[in-house]
Amino acid sequence: MSYHAALCGKADAMTDDDFQPNADRFVANNEAWAASFEHRGLPASPGRNVAIVACMDSRMPVFPILGLDRGDAHIIRNAGGVVTDDVIRSLTLSQRALGTREIILMHHTDCGLQKVTEDGFNAGLMEELGVRPSWSVEAFVDPYADTRQSMKRLEYSPFILHKDHIRGFVYDVTTGRLDEVFAE
Repeated sequence: MSYHAALCGKADAMTDDDFQPNADRFVANNEAWAASFEHRGLPASPGRNVAIVACMDSRMPVFPILGLDRGDAHIIRNAGGVVTDDVIRSLTLSQRALGTREIILMHHTDCGLQKVTEDGFNAGLMEELGVRPSWSVEAFVDPYADTRQSMKRLEYSPFILHKDHIRGFVYDVTTGRLDEVFAE
C-alpha cells in the first residue's frame, strides 16, 4: 500500500490507469475565459493593500470567503497556510515592492497537515525514495495554535516591514465561518 493510500485510509487509491489528466480541459477553459476577458489593466499592487496567506486546500475559495474581487489582494498559498521562509520572501516583496500593509493568515479545520506527523511523513519518503526532504513538513495538531505560531513568525521576522495589521483566522470547512485567532 502506498503512503498516500495509508494516509487516506484507502487500500484502493487511484492508479495511474484511473487518472485522467486535466491540462487539456484547462487549456480549453482558458480559451473561453480569454474570449470574454474583462480584467485588462489591473495593477500588480493589490487595491486593498492586503496579502493573504492561506492553505492550498481546495475547500477554501479565498476570494468568495472574504468577499474579494480580482486585484484586491495578494494570495499566497501553501500546505497548511504556514509561514515558511518562502512565504516571508513573498510577503517581503508584497510589502516592500508592491505596497501591501496588512497580512491575513487563514488556516482551517480538518487540514491535511493535522493528519500527518513530521517524523511519519519523512519516514514514508525515506522508505520510498531513500532520501529525506530538505524542507520541513510543518505538520500540526491544532490549527489555532499553528495560526498563533505563524503570527509570531511574522512578528519576529526582520523582513516584514508592516506588522501593525497582522490578523489570523481559522476557517471552518463545515460551516464556512472564520474564527479569529488572537496572539498570546
